[in-house]
Amino acid sequence: MKLIIGLGNPGKTYEDTRHNIGFKVVDYLASQWNAPLTQAKFKGMYSISHRPEGKVMLLKPLTYMNLSGESVSALMDYYGIELKDIIVIYDDLDLPAGQLRLRQKGSAGGHNGIKSLIQHLGTQEFNRLRIGISRPPAGMKVPDYVLQRFSKEEIPEVADAIKRSAAACETWLSKPYLEVMNQFNGA
Repeated sequence: MKLIIGLGNPGKTYEDTRHNIGFKVVDYLASQWNAPLTQAKFKGMYSISHRPEGKVMLLKPLTYMNLSGESVSALMDYYGIELKDIIVIYDDLDLPAGQLRLRQKGSAGGHNGIKSLIQHLGTQEFNRLRIGISRPPAGMKVPDYVLQRFSKEEIPEVADAIKRSAAACETWLSKPYLEVMNQFNGA
């Protein structure tokens, strides 16, 4: 079974914020696959979809960003999912809004959700799909910026990034991650 994890914060307050772009990709896939996230367990919401490529689980941890690893590790342990079979989708301040960057390993880069995953999984080696949200304007604090909604000008490129991210996840179901990286990096 493969596991697609979107990072974000639960609740209406955070619904369309920059920090929740990982949730948006998982919601998009759930909608496209007619696989609503109705299972509530492991401190998250998830669904299991039976696809031609095999079983795929979609997960949105509901622990808040800083504790995402609690949900992910518990679910992986229960279902026996291996590290090579996960992909984590999250926001990245260091990329222009809408740009994708796929990697197979790396540090947390200051992202608290990834710090939590590294801590709970005991490794930095797992597939990641980062979506650019750009840097805050001068004088704005990072926490305020990531919990802000996208501007009207950014919405079309963010919507496109969500679709491209979903396409990358679907491609990963049948191709090695290295091929997916080559196809979608920088897109």
